[in-house]
Amino acid sequence: MTTSPTPVSDPSEPLPADVTGAPAPAEGRGWRLLLGAVAVAPAVIAVAQLGRIHPDEVYQLLEPAWFRAHGYGVLAWEWREGLRNWAVPMLASWLLRLADLLGITHPRAYRAVLALPQVALHAWMLWATYRFAWRRGGQGAARLTTLLVGLYGPVLVFAGRTLGESLSAAFLVVGLEALDRKERLREAGLLGGLALGLAVVARYGSAVFVAGALVGLVLAARWRTLLFTCAGGALVAAALGALDAVTWGTPFHSFLAYVRFNVLSGGAAQQFGAHPPGFYVPVLLGAIPLWAWGAGGLALLTRRRGLSLPLLCAAVYVGAITATAHKEERFLYPALVLLLLAAGPPLAAWLLEEARPAWLRKGGVALALAASLLPAAFYPPNDLRGDQFRAIVAATRDEGVRGLVIVNEGLWGAGGFFYIGKNLPWLTCDWPQDRNFQAAMRHRDINRAVTFQGRALKELQAAGFRVVGQVGRETILARD
Repeated sequence: MTTSPTPVSDPSEPLPADVTGAPAPAEGRGWRLLLGAVAVAPAVIAVAQLGRIHPDEVYQLLEPAWFRAHGYGVLAWEWREGLRNWAVPMLASWLLRLADLLGITHPRAYRAVLALPQVALHAWMLWATYRFAWRRGGQGAARLTTLLVGLYGPVLVFAGRTLGESLSAAFLVVGLEALDRKERLREAGLLGGLALGLAVVARYGSAVFVAGALVGLVLAARWRTLLFTCAGGALVAAALGALDAVTWGTPFHSFLAYVRFNVLSGGAAQQFGAHPPGFYVPVLLGAIPLWAWGAGGLALLTRRRGLSLPLLCAAVYVGAITATAHKEERFLYPALVLLLLAAGPPLAAWLLEEARPAWLRKGGVALALAASLLPAAFYPPNDLRGDQFRAIVAATRDEGVRGLVIVNEGLWGAGGFFYIGKNLPWLTCDWPQDRNFQAAMRHRDINRAVTFQGRALKELQAAGFRVVGQVGRETILARD
């Protein structure tokens, strides 16, 4: 018979014996419904909004999956040179085939089908967050920490997206929670190794987090956990090697090509640009809630729990990407999630057990949740262009569409065949004088157009297009 965890006033104090075991399930139907709503929220936001945080959201997952499922699509250069593995796009392609069998042919509908496993992964991440915090402060602290992480602005924005960072961050939380356990070390180590391995499969840059976790286990002299973590990771590595051998012809072809391009040759900086070391400072200041800075310090080293693996891994990773020439705001996302995971339990335990009087406790909880949600307004800083993707879907639904031109957008900012959903010609351009625009005006099969903020509207109308709809800033036009 399990017993409820004994509340503790100081999260650095040794916890009762029952707290070192697996936590009891969250009690109450209301809490379970709330947690379910938090788990599904990022996917609902992503599917309702559409758009993209970065072109990789489309061209490193959705479009390769469409290509695998339907035999046509736009393949980015990484998929021609073998810098990516096919694990996640192949899984998505099988789901797209299943959607076809079920008659699900609307782009937003089959995008929702792809969101289902991601919802399950995100729910697993939140459950891991609950378990991690439960060991540090009991059920109340676990609940509050789970909400602080689940309602964190960047999590709401990223967790439902088809980016490597989004998938990898969830696996990292699951893996590091497993490695944090002090019981059933064989199972914990195997699960941790498998999850961390999958984090690397989803995004090779997350190997830095794995290196930090292994170093942390060595520093803590947790040799048994380390052994089984390596064993679990080796299973994933063997599967990756086999997949690359089948798809690219050589074991680990994609990983080695990634390392050569991004690490050894400096190709990423040459092709996509280099930034100064301080590039991430304003992003970190804006994306990390104020409460997390102080609470993260409390999580750095406690008297009995030892090193905080999430905080250590996040620090190692931020140092590594700061030293790397090519930088992007989205690269920070997995580290931000781990920072919130590490900082949540100390703050939650203090607010729920020590804060006095009651109004300070309630007000502190409300302010912490609001501060966690706030960064959604400005991270990431770029325009997601959801209205453009929704307009593309709307413009290509009827049976009369034969071709599409998208004005004021380049190829890598558009939604690909995935959001068109049909094998028809389409072009992108910026200005009426562009070659693609002129070709589209002459090509009679191009009978639909989507233009951002009315650019080239007069030229489109002069070529026989008429306005048939408006989606946000996007105008939809058609011609007979």
